[in-house]
Amino acid sequence: MALSFEAKKAVVAEVSEIAANAYSVVGAEYRGLTVAELSELRAKARESGVYMRVVPNNLARRSVQGTEFECLSDSLVGPLILGFSQEDLGSAARVMGDFAKGNDKLVIKMLALSGELLPPSQLAAVAALPTRDEALAQLMAVMKAPVEKLARTLNEPHAKLVRTFAALKDQKEAA
Repeated sequence: MALSFEAKKAVVAEVSEIAANAYSVVGAEYRGLTVAELSELRAKARESGVYMRVVPNNLARRSVQGTEFECLSDSLVGPLILGFSQEDLGSAARVMGDFAKGNDKLVIKMLALSGELLPPSQLAAVAALPTRDEALAQLMAVMKAPVEKLARTLNEPHAKLVRTFAALKDQKEAA
């Protein structure tokens, strides 16, 4: 059933709003997937904070106009499902990549990040990007390390003195 003009405008408005706030987008060809497999993919996407939508290519081109994902316009060919990361940079890449490993009918066709169109071979690199919480934990570990090392360094002369006295005590007791 074809979409009415009003329905098309609503789809474009919805996808435009999502694209404007997304961190990255992954496009994959879903030809040959069953409804159950697509439902499973969508469920995993919802759990990970990824907005997934099958959008006709003309509407998708209109939707990404004026966003940082305008670079996708020339790549929108064939039956595509688009996944927009809404929580962190790599969530859509992780969901699509994990699903594609178990199902060879899902073929990653495009990947866009920060206004740049990347080849599908970069999917693993984008999927490996840390989440916000992981990045904050790494930053805090890097910030905490010099302070811990300073504290250990300042404490070491006293600890060495105590160990020396303990060794002398043990030596006198043994004699």
